[in-house]
Amino acid sequence: MRCPFCGTLENKVIDSRLSQAGEVIRRRRECEGCTRRYTTYERVEQALPLVVKKNGQRQPFARDKVLAGLRRSCAKRNISAEALERVTNAVQRAVAEQGEPEVPSTFVGRLVLKQLEDLDQVAYVRFASVYREFQDVNEFITELERLRRGPDRPPPGTTEQ
Repeated sequence: MRCPFCGTLENKVIDSRLSQAGEVIRRRRECEGCTRRYTTYERVEQALPLVVKKNGQRQPFARDKVLAGLRRSCAKRNISAEALERVTNAVQRAVAEQGEPEVPSTFVGRLVLKQLEDLDQVAYVRFASVYREFQDVNEFITELERLRRGPDRPPPGTTEQ
């Protein structure tokens, strides 16, 4: 591991801990060149499928893209970085568990939406507006009304089947 401060390859591990429900090992290191300390994270590399986008393009699943989208949706919300990591890990795990060589981007988007709905409804609506490509304020209102009703109750004026 190269020191981020001086570039030296020699370092020693001072402390190792499991974090994020045991999915990541956090290591505290000290550079033997400049004696500064830094933290590294170690996680199992999974063989993840390709994501098939709406335009047919295929890209490797990128947890960084999921996390970046979550951060944008949760901007200025009281949501911890650890919570965002948990959501990202849950999405990545669900994608890996599909066992398929390819998954549609809509599958990934629905996973993120489900996690956000439980985490923060404002972040959910922000993400949904981009993911579902809301075209006007009425689509926002419809989604907000659905959230207020709860997922199991039909809209007013309709009957359950």
